[in-house]
Amino acid sequence: MTAPVKVLFVCLGNICRSPSAEGVFRQVVEQAGLDDRITIDSCGTGDWHVGKAPDARAIAAARERGVDIGTLRARQFSSDDLDSFDYVLVMDRQNLADVRDVWRQHGGTEPVLFLRFGSSGYDEVPDPYYGGNHGFEQVLDLISEASEGLLQHIRKRLA
Repeated sequence: MTAPVKVLFVCLGNICRSPSAEGVFRQVVEQAGLDDRITIDSCGTGDWHVGKAPDARAIAAARERGVDIGTLRARQFSSDDLDSFDYVLVMDRQNLADVRDVWRQHGGTEPVLFLRFGSSGYDEVPDPYYGGNHGFEQVLDLISEASEGLLQHIRKRLA
């Protein structure tokens, strides 16, 4: 059997968008019966939340959709991630610029915007941190839709 496909989601602090993407995509992968063939992780470009659980609002919004992200803990992006992961999927243009700076110096997997796998018309997952609960719902909607497209893309790779 071939090595699992490794997917990394990246946002700013790893407490809202990227752990939500990790949890939602993990559920999509499990429902497809591919959890033994796809490995999923998340991280942030910043270090101020390292070791912390996701934002309580992100946990609650995900739980409403049957996704448990409460056990995840934030970690910071490392240049080694570019060597370890087959997909490095960032949430917005600033995350992309930050990770691309490392990629240009280090090489490895080229980071791309996660929503390129979706058809929502959005190219960035907005940061819900300073907004209300609606922002977390929108994030989950965008992530869910793009997760389906990502899974289709990975299925072709696994075929």
